[in-house]
Amino acid sequence: MPHRVANFLRTSSGSIPHIKRKSTASSSASSRNNSISGSPYASDSDEHQHQHHGHHNHHAVKMPEHLADAIRKQHHRLSLPLPFGRSSSKERNGSRSGTPPASASGHHPVTLDWSIESPPVVYYGSPDESSGAIFSGQLFLDVARDEGVDVESLTASLVIHTVHKRPFQGHCHDCQHRETRLETWDNLLAQPVTLARGRHPFPYSTLLGGHLPASIDTPVLSISYEFRAEAVVVSSKGAPRTLRFERTIPVKRSLAEPLYPHHSVRVFPPTNIKAGAHYNTVIHPTASNKLTLKLDGLMTHNDRVKTVDLWKLKKVTWRLEETIKTVAPACDKHSPSAPVVTLPNPTNLNAHPEDDEHPDLTTRGVVRSETRVIGEKQLHEGWKSDYSGTDGTVDMEFDYCVNQYADAGKHHQRGAPRELKYACDLRNAADGTEVTHSLQIELIVSKEYAPEGKPHLAAQTGTGRILRMHFAVTMTEFPGMGVSWDNEAPPVYQDVPPSPPSYTPPMSPLVPPIEYEDLEELFAQRASVEPRSR
Repeated sequence: MPHRVANFLRTSSGSIPHIKRKSTASSSASSRNNSISGSPYASDSDEHQHQHHGHHNHHAVKMPEHLADAIRKQHHRLSLPLPFGRSSSKERNGSRSGTPPASASGHHPVTLDWSIESPPVVYYGSPDESSGAIFSGQLFLDVARDEGVDVESLTASLVIHTVHKRPFQGHCHDCQHRETRLETWDNLLAQPVTLARGRHPFPYSTLLGGHLPASIDTPVLSISYEFRAEAVVVSSKGAPRTLRFERTIPVKRSLAEPLYPHHSVRVFPPTNIKAGAHYNTVIHPTASNKLTLKLDGLMTHNDRVKTVDLWKLKKVTWRLEETIKTVAPACDKHSPSAPVVTLPNPTNLNAHPEDDEHPDLTTRGVVRSETRVIGEKQLHEGWKSDYSGTDGTVDMEFDYCVNQYADAGKHHQRGAPRELKYACDLRNAADGTEVTHSLQIELIVSKEYAPEGKPHLAAQTGTGRILRMHFAVTMTEFPGMGVSWDNEAPPVYQDVPPSPPSYTPPMSPLVPPIEYEDLEELFAQRASVEPRSR
């Protein structure tokens, strides 16, 4: 027993490679005598093996079970057959029996694709004045199989998908999603056909009404136009298989800008301060919009004490706010418990006061609204003050725009384009959705006093005021070409005769061809030709 303890201490104090060699030798010896020993890690069975074969090794001592397990775990941790981030040969080349990987088996012999041939969908003008937009293109059915495929049907549709992010019932799919089908193309294939290898085009076109809403994405709801296609093909085994294709179409609205800027005046009693602003009522989200501000009545004369009271501008803050309001409708299942909401009738908005008003529309649901800031900035300088006259004035001009991003507070990947957080003005009387914008301006002025004629010696009085004003603005997209489909003119070419040329064969092949300028007009030649007798 003492020699076993000494050998154990000598073995455990050795190096790791020495311990591994000991463990490997012990494991191989145990595996060769597995038929005799019930457990290769038991010391009693190891002694029984040595006694049975008559071989006694005094240097190799059986290691304890817990130490052998620890060495085996350490060995497995150190053995890394493949580097991190790579797959094994089975994952790259499939199994050894020749089975292809999952990515290779997912290749389909028939695919759907599309192309849009019409310009970007833009509604020009208000919903009452817009003539809509044309949406046209081609749907492609690509066949990669040499022997071709049998196509039973090919259909396409265009729908408006409305998603209420704060629905009437949070866990109801019908309360959250609403779809309106605008167009359906069921006649792309008149009958089942067999298509050969290659690309097969199927044209489609439709006219979108100008009263339809534009695409938006807000915290309350989102409206998107979705193009969907579905093809039913017959596989080689005879079983039908359905292919689906879906894409989103961006739809915008552009309103015409006024010829002259709007002028607005604000008065702030009990002071004599008056603010005048010049700004455009129609703004663009991706452009800098200008506002000119002038303050009057900033100086008051005190004749008794020979002093003047001055109001000095300290800080200007502008904030662009967006208000979204809609009605989250209830589905047929939850409509009995939903309250009744009154919607304004669109025919009464532009009606004459003497005309009979139509009854308002009603629906069942709940009103949802939210106001968010899409642009703001603080200014501490940039204006010009003048207190030399009888009335102090301040003149300034600044640009305001949308400077809040939709991915604010999230991890932004370097190099990826950032998306601005905004939605253009929208008024959809069909479901009560309305998006409006307003420009909020806050002025902080401080009251000071100075001797008459010496405004540069002004001293603080400790009095200040906050002047607030807001201006309604309409946010719309850029017009682009600015011409709707019904106002487009055909192309005009210069130096074109009133009729096509006449192609009279020459009398001799040696006669040179007639020059284009010397061609006789077609209607003149028709007059010289005698009518044929019947």
